[in-house]
Amino acid sequence: MTFGQLPYDVAHVLGGIMLLISFTLLYQRRVAAVINALAMQGAVLAAAAAWQGFVQGAPQLYLTALIALVAKGVLIPLALRILVRRFNLDRTVEVALGIGVSMIAGVALVALAILVVLPTTGSAKALTREDLALALSVVLLGMLMMITRRNAILQVAGLMSAENGLILAAVGVTGMPLVVELSTAALVMVVLVVGAIFVLMMRGQFESTDTELFEQHRGEAD
Repeated sequence: MTFGQLPYDVAHVLGGIMLLISFTLLYQRRVAAVINALAMQGAVLAAAAAWQGFVQGAPQLYLTALIALVAKGVLIPLALRILVRRFNLDRTVEVALGIGVSMIAGVALVALAILVVLPTTGSAKALTREDLALALSVVLLGMLMMITRRNAILQVAGLMSAENGLILAAVGVTGMPLVVELSTAALVMVVLVVGAIFVLMMRGQFESTDTELFEQHRGEAD
């Protein structure tokens, strides 16, 4: 393996690991396992950002990597664990779709991401094109997790995973301004705080974090 091939291979390994973790998030039904996988994805995202900083000669991406590692790999998962323990939230949750159906839908979304990104980025470098395809796959799987989970905490985890995909796409594009990456991260931090407040309010009102209770509250359930 030559040095010229090394940046391509390492970037794809890191992107592939993030995609694999997205499928792990989609497969899991235990809250603790989802939080652990989310922390791992944050750490891999930090490694991907640091590697892109080295490959592109962009020192600002090292700051992005540090923020991703501290916020997504440590602080946010720790906050979610404290939330689960403090309020004794649901440890195992039901899903709107079966695990098998969700995984098949996830594979279909990955295929869709490839079919959308590769033909429309023909003028870009191969590394950029395929990194964008991986990043879009992570985003779509995060959105699928939000749709197929009835537990509010897991929906927040799906949102965070989708945002990880957006950051992966941003760091993979040469010359992407750091302010774009940091503003995206700041936006999701705000959304996370709102999500945490939502979970606490839901816990106090319904004694559960199962979002299906909203349908019962509206009289839509059988």
